[in-house]
Amino acid sequence: MKLIMKSRTIPYLSGRFFDGISSGLFMMALPWIMLATPNMGSFVAMVALACTAISFFLTPFFSTLIDRHSRKSLLVLVQFIQFGTAGVVFVAYSLDLGSHWLLAGAQLVYWVSSNLGWTTNNAFTQENYEPHEYASISGKQEVIMQGTTLGAGALGVVLLEQWGMLEFSAFATIAASIATLSYIITPYRQKLRETNTASFIEQLKESKKIITNEPRFYAFLMLSALSYPILTYLGKLVPIWFSETGVSGHWLAGYNIAFGLGSLITGIFVTRLLSLSTHTSTIVYAMIIAAVSVVGMSFSVHPAHLLLFTLIFGVFNALNRIARTNWMHHTIAVEQRGRADGGLQMFATLIQSISYVVIALLSHYDLTEYGFMIAAITMIGAAMLMRFLAAKITTNQVAVPQN
Repeated sequence: MKLIMKSRTIPYLSGRFFDGISSGLFMMALPWIMLATPNMGSFVAMVALACTAISFFLTPFFSTLIDRHSRKSLLVLVQFIQFGTAGVVFVAYSLDLGSHWLLAGAQLVYWVSSNLGWTTNNAFTQENYEPHEYASISGKQEVIMQGTTLGAGALGVVLLEQWGMLEFSAFATIAASIATLSYIITPYRQKLRETNTASFIEQLKESKKIITNEPRFYAFLMLSALSYPILTYLGKLVPIWFSETGVSGHWLAGYNIAFGLGSLITGIFVTRLLSLSTHTSTIVYAMIIAAVSVVGMSFSVHPAHLLLFTLIFGVFNALNRIARTNWMHHTIAVEQRGRADGGLQMFATLIQSISYVVIALLSHYDLTEYGFMIAAITMIGAAMLMRFLAAKITTNQVAVPQN
């Protein structure tokens, strides 16, 4: 049994490793090179807004695709698209055709495809592993993804300051190509899913029913999922704040490393942490502590203090997300997982879009530092409401058969 899991896990985690490097370089570091030009804070925020708006409208279609087609094939497709995008950037800069608009377009492609890849990975994990393996594989995924995505983001900032876009994009292209090959050789066992009994449109319409049948359950999950738009909000707010206050890119790299290190700590100990309490309790206390850490960020007067609270936020943001994901592995039918995740992703994307409008306004009126307090108040309110909903959820969600 261990040998079977190992044969499935090594190539899969290899794919996630190089996927994280490629995505991290483009998602986390490209905004910094755009911010190197004065007065680009609003442009960066509006690019992010465009990315989230497009992702929002595409999510229902992507989620239905995940429930109808091979999840392995979708993972390969995402990596192929990102490989091509990084390659286009490489060719453009080798011909001196680079521009901020090209970088914005590349970020859009990476953003939208990464959202598809993220949701597909959740469904793929539930389908390709047994319930008793979920906690273990989640810990390994967290170590890999946070160590690469945010580590690559930190590395990317340094590379952009030491190298140029040509070397940067070449590195990302190579990483995406290796991720593609790794996913191709990953063993996959597609479980029974009733894709032939309903049309694509019928399954698309069914997405709303999946969520409305369990309103309190999904309301709780959506509030928990707020930690993601808060993370991406901070990911855009911090570089703008650093840029406006003259803080060097090395501190931004430190911010990414601090968050990644916190998530790595969670990934190492997550199996034990999940065994200490129920999923609902773990999600609630992780959200509360993460909210307190954002409050600490809002009062930080030096980048070093902000990095310390970022480390704490990284630990409990990761615990909240992993506990939520594992709870969904155990309680949502495998043939509905893509659409269930899609509903949460649409909510998170909507909040992301609103948050980027807030950042653009704060940057325009030179009020960026108040953005941290807005995030803190939002998380505290969500945590309080989650405690109320947790008491109203009458069951720890009875596990469903996984075919």
